[in-house]
Amino acid sequence: MTAHPGTRRLLATWATLMALTVISMVSARLDQGDWQALPLWSASLVLAATGFKAQRLLMVYLNLRAATPAWQGAFVGLVVLTLALIAGGYLVARLAG
Repeated sequence: MTAHPGTRRLLATWATLMALTVISMVSARLDQGDWQALPLWSASLVLAATGFKAQRLLMVYLNLRAATPAWQGAFVGLVVLTLALIAGGYLVARLAG
């Protein structure tokens, strides 16, 4: 394994990130009638795409794949915690309103 990701890996990751961004944007606008909360499936799709994008950014662009498993686990754990907090806030707002 090389110390830095190659051009091919960087371009493939970039293309994947752009595709996931488009999926998130389309998913968020599918039920665009009036200003209501996103449906649960749409919010879940956006959060899943965001989580995968964050993981790819960490592993490829920050080259965390070359770090120790402890660092990888810490950063991925923080991403999962952040996404759990966002999902929890979404669910609380949905149940309250």
